[in-house]
Amino acid sequence: MTNERLLLIVEDDPGFARTLKRSFERRGYQVLHATGLEEMKEILDGHSPGYAVVDLKLAGASGLTCVEELHARDEDMLIVVLTGYASIATAVEAIKLGACHYLAKPSSTDDIEAAFLKAEGDTAVALGDRPTSIKTLEWERIHQTLMDTDFNISETARRLGMHRRTLARKLEKRQVK
Repeated sequence: MTNERLLLIVEDDPGFARTLKRSFERRGYQVLHATGLEEMKEILDGHSPGYAVVDLKLAGASGLTCVEELHARDEDMLIVVLTGYASIATAVEAIKLGACHYLAKPSSTDDIEAAFLKAEGDTAVALGDRPTSIKTLEWERIHQTLMDTDFNISETARRLGMHRRTLARKLEKRQVK
């Protein structure tokens, strides 16, 4: 089944997925929902969505794996990655793997739909004049290491050379999701 108004949501938070699904259905989309990679593959065996919204941090696999699979199945699909764990590293990887946009949570349906429309990019985006702070660099390093360890806190702390509780406190201060 191919439909240019067919949207696939890959999100393991049932409440957020339900809200997003209803919002897109009110806009005229037919919406399918998967909670992870395997369920997404099953859906793709019978459907060819034109759009996808993928959460970066899923229970069973990284959303980046889902982006790679979606792009491999259909290079023209417009894929937006949503995350509460935004970092430059994951944004770059998401785009390299086939996403057309990367948005930090909370993002509204308007933001996501606008991201689908801006898939080509915009050369007029204003360049920031503020250098990156040490805290931002630290957060990006922590997040990259979390991704490298499949979000294993103990292994991430070991690789970063910090105590596990210290890392847990840093993650609590920067509430995400």
